[in-house]
Amino acid sequence: MKINDKNVLVCDCEGTIKFDKKALSKVFKGMDLEINTHLCRSQIENFSKSVSEGKPMVVACTQEAPFFIEKAAEIEPSTNVSYTNIRERAGWSDDAKGSLPKIKALLTESTLDAPLATSVSMTSEGSVLVYGDDEIALEIAKQLSSRLNVTCIIKDTKDVMPPRLMDLPVFVGTISSLSGHLGAFEAIVDKYAPVQVSSRTNFEMGQQKTDGVKLNADLVVDVSTDEALVTAPEKRDGYFHPDIGNPMLVQKALFEITDLVGEFEKPRYIKYDPEICVHARSTQVGCSRCLDVCPTGAITSGNDEVVINPYICAGCGSCASVCPTGAAKYELPAGNFIYERLKLLLDTYSESGGENAILLVHDTRHGEDMISVMARMGRGLPANVLPFAVNEVTQIGFDFMSVALGYGAEKIYILTGPGNVGETDGLLGQIDLIEAISSGLSYGENRVSIIDLIDPDALAEVLYDKFDLPPMAKGDFIAMGGKREIVNLAVNHLHEHAPSPVDLVALPTGAPFGTIEVNTDGCTLCLSCVSACPTGALKDNPDAPQFTFTETNCVQCGLCKTICPESVITLKPRYNFTDEGRSAKIVKEEDPFECVKCGKPFGVKSSISKMVEQLTGHSMFSDENALDRIKMCPDCRVVDIFDEPDTPLAGAPKPKTRTADNYLKERDELREEASDFIKEQGLDRSEDEV
Repeated sequence: MKINDKNVLVCDCEGTIKFDKKALSKVFKGMDLEINTHLCRSQIENFSKSVSEGKPMVVACTQEAPFFIEKAAEIEPSTNVSYTNIRERAGWSDDAKGSLPKIKALLTESTLDAPLATSVSMTSEGSVLVYGDDEIALEIAKQLSSRLNVTCIIKDTKDVMPPRLMDLPVFVGTISSLSGHLGAFEAIVDKYAPVQVSSRTNFEMGQQKTDGVKLNADLVVDVSTDEALVTAPEKRDGYFHPDIGNPMLVQKALFEITDLVGEFEKPRYIKYDPEICVHARSTQVGCSRCLDVCPTGAITSGNDEVVINPYICAGCGSCASVCPTGAAKYELPAGNFIYERLKLLLDTYSESGGENAILLVHDTRHGEDMISVMARMGRGLPANVLPFAVNEVTQIGFDFMSVALGYGAEKIYILTGPGNVGETDGLLGQIDLIEAISSGLSYGENRVSIIDLIDPDALAEVLYDKFDLPPMAKGDFIAMGGKREIVNLAVNHLHEHAPSPVDLVALPTGAPFGTIEVNTDGCTLCLSCVSACPTGALKDNPDAPQFTFTETNCVQCGLCKTICPESVITLKPRYNFTDEGRSAKIVKEEDPFECVKCGKPFGVKSSISKMVEQLTGHSMFSDENALDRIKMCPDCRVVDIFDEPDTPLAGAPKPKTRTADNYLKERDELREEASDFIKEQGLDRSEDEV
């Protein structure tokens, strides 16, 4: 069978998946579906034949994927083979009889090729810093020293007996801070001192202790009883903080650390666009949503933007989930592939006769384990529950939820697990947001829910539970563009088909949609808010004292409120479905003041008049000309100041221009005066000579 130009091999796993042939021919009509029974063993030739063709293919089995991979490498290594699971996700179920539409949807979804994310490189040369309270640290350091380059730091050496052979460096000290990642850790050590070589019954330290000593290492093993030296220690590559009361966990950490030598690739989970980030402007902080939800401390505040450290980022995706503009975008997989996959899954399910689609969003660890146990030991998944695996469930945000509902999902369950403890605040906020839209449009409550369970039977009870909600209209829109554009497409579709399509829906505090309310009586039209607005929701008019607001562009970052000198702006979260919300409306405008000298309009008439009124009688403005300057435009004001006869800014009088004629005339006049003087004194001898 071919789907999207890929060969698809299906197996009923020795008849344990019961296919209804009549229903099969109806759902897969015209697709030439051949059902294998023992593809991984007795029918392996069918697999080999497909691989030898060299065309992309999908095998509907994940349990035996290692065997198939080995076999494909022997036959045609260049053949692109992917694997999908229909057995645990659909075939092994009390509801298997009605699962054919889901099976077709899962097979079709699996034919999509996910774009690859970019990556970062980390290099470890095997230098290890072992840190602990007592001799346990020394024992661990000696265990690692045969394979790695180890440095040991012990907090308290009074009960630590020196080894017979000092084959590794041992120091005393307390690590006050640790930063970095696999291949680039930096520890700051206080009370640092080497141990004395003459130590006998226990380690003795040198007399001179040093604070603030920097030590670098590729790996860190922290077996102290203190709190972890980094946030989210279980997510920091290269840092190990096992419970020393559990020897098995300690040995597991030591086993793993010996393999961490060499060059490693790590996905760059987040693509960050500072151009659309609304974190800060002119050192004034606006949005800090990503900073608030990041569990690893990978995000820090920079110059009017945030800085995301890809080496520390563990890929939870909470920042991308809560980001109001899409400046932080989850890139595993890259682009908008997740929406393409979602649409294909729900479209295929619906077109194949499936009804009342429920989307079960889960990760590939806890989620897939729960589904597997449900299928093997319990009732399995209901026929209308479509499992949707993602890298991390916390990457899901309001945009995904609204698109899924817009594509026809009746309900969305998000399955969290032990790995998400303390990391779901951002996700809960996004659910509150979609719930406000859903209930506001009369679609009902609890359209999106978190399932935080570790018992497969309890999970089955939730999934098989019936619900009574208005049906969702399946949309044909394509989720393209940025985050805001995608949200607007989906939410407008929900509004168009809503049981009660109201114009305005109130949203919870902190929502990234809404309007602003301005006390126009106190506003002076200084336009500080316009210069601070990072999204262009607030704009001024270059030809008049006026500013406008476009609600659909507002992300409620609060920069306008923070920077307003009159404190006349308040935020009002809501979603506006009217055309008014998409067009600019005038918030305040006034007549400009006309320059009393040249007549050019400038400033705001009320502000200039108020300034003149308040400064009248002030000692600095006792001169009428000084008050008049306030009424002048900037150009005329400068000219008027320099025209003042006693202005301290004026220079010496400008000398008149002199030409050669002036000098010649002056010379002739001097000569004539000299001649007259000579005659008056009787000194003229010209007549005697004659």
